[in-house]
Amino acid sequence: MADPLDKATSRAPATLGEGCLSRYDPDELGAEDGTEFPGAVELWEALNSEPEVVPAEEA
Repeated sequence: MADPLDKATSRAPATLGEGCLSRYDPDELGAEDGTEFPGAVELWEALNSEPEVVPAEEA
């Protein structure tokens, strides 16, 4: 059976914090880490916009 770690990345991004507060250091991330997302602003606005409330018609 092949070693599963052979497919691991050669360099892990630097992290900040410890334990459950650990996160990737944004200053150390680059394009090679998959940080390019051209549609991020549009997606963020679509997901965080207030839903439009349509008034109910009076009978």
